[in-house]
Amino acid sequence: MRELIDSIEEFVINFSSSTYDFFDFWGVVVLMAIESTAIPLPSEVIMPLAGWLLVADEGRGFGWVVLAGFYGAVGSLIGSLAEYYLSRAGGRPLIEKYGKYVLITRKDMERADSWFETRGEITIFIARMIPGVRGFISIPAGIARMNVVRFSIFTFLGAFPWTFGLAWAGWALGENYDAIRDTTKRFDPFIIGAVLIVVSYVLWKRIRELRAEAAELRAVEAAKGDGD
Repeated sequence: MRELIDSIEEFVINFSSSTYDFFDFWGVVVLMAIESTAIPLPSEVIMPLAGWLLVADEGRGFGWVVLAGFYGAVGSLIGSLAEYYLSRAGGRPLIEKYGKYVLITRKDMERADSWFETRGEITIFIARMIPGVRGFISIPAGIARMNVVRFSIFTFLGAFPWTFGLAWAGWALGENYDAIRDTTKRFDPFIIGAVLIVVSYVLWKRIRELRAEAAELRAVEAAKGDGD
């Protein structure tokens, strides 16, 4: 497990560094756009590296950190809009037909519609600052057909504090990034273990809900058949 984590992290760092070498600050937009489409390219690595390689190493000041955060938020918006429109165009028919295979119930869709109608703005804003959630929140927003202007505004507003904060951390840490990461690596197995426990519980609970919903549908169909 330790070797796998190290290999993934090394790949992300090398890929991000090469992108910055080639695109400079536009590389932040490119990488964050990719990250915001739920592709596992963590912003927790992308943005600190931007603050380090594009700002600190170049002897640039704090204003450039703000610029890096801005570009990161723009990239987040671009990737999120792509995910939003794909989900809006074909998400609901696919979910209605195949949702049970990814543990999504019809009640989930109904709740999502209601939720994004009344609380969409605050949901998008907060979700953009939650690791593991930020890359997927555009999907239910698109399926629920949340107003795209409101979606875009709150996506950017939620993404900017996150991207700016991470860029500032990379700028402040500079060459100490590797030393600090070596210290925090010891906590990775505990974090992964906690995530696995939570995911296992959610899967168990969701499977029970799906079975209950399927039984309810069979009962309704049976009742209709008896009525005929």
